[in-house]
Amino acid sequence: MKLILLRHGQSEWNLANRFTGWTDVDLSPAGRDEAVSAGRRIADAGIEPRYCFTSYLRRAIHTLQLALGEMRRDYLPVVKDWHLNERHYGALQGLDKADTAARYGDEQVHTWRRSYDVRPPALEPTDSRSPALQPMYAGLDPRSLPLTESLADTVARVRPCWEELMVPALRLYGTVLVAAHGNSLRALVMMLRGLSAEEVVSLEIPTGAPLVFELDDALKPLSHKYL
Repeated sequence: MKLILLRHGQSEWNLANRFTGWTDVDLSPAGRDEAVSAGRRIADAGIEPRYCFTSYLRRAIHTLQLALGEMRRDYLPVVKDWHLNERHYGALQGLDKADTAARYGDEQVHTWRRSYDVRPPALEPTDSRSPALQPMYAGLDPRSLPLTESLADTVARVRPCWEELMVPALRLYGTVLVAAHGNSLRALVMMLRGLSAEEVVSLEIPTGAPLVFELDDALKPLSHKYL
């Protein structure tokens, strides 16, 4: 079995150096090129996904669409699951990273970004950025939607998607493509490889680079590599 993990291409806010989280920004022109290139690399490797997952956020959705188009596999079934969204950065979302460091100090910002279990300041429930106030989450229990998250929270959020949806899809279809985000993909890699908290916080997943896991019948990794 094969699991392909693809972090979305560069987004408009990656380019602008702003905290993004659940903010629904689109791909930059360079990010669109990265998505097309990812699809080409998957096709050139002779890998044929048969089922796909992505988040509710357009930068991941559009990455998947562009990659599938390049592979001529636009017809594949796609599950969109909010559990695969990026880590929620709370009240930092939308802020310039350099300005935030100048305001709070480099050490504090580093702790928010790179620790495993420390959350940034939370949004107020009435903040216009709150997920519960966004139409895309209208059918969900507001109590399940975060106002801030640590990486540990993100891992806990992604786990049921892996166990309840991805594992059955892998067993049924054999080759599955997941287009998501840096932190939700780190969560999947942590579960697959059994990484510790210390190991996962230092893990970097580049944009637009397909990461392919070969899995045995028990869904344990036999190998993994970037294309």
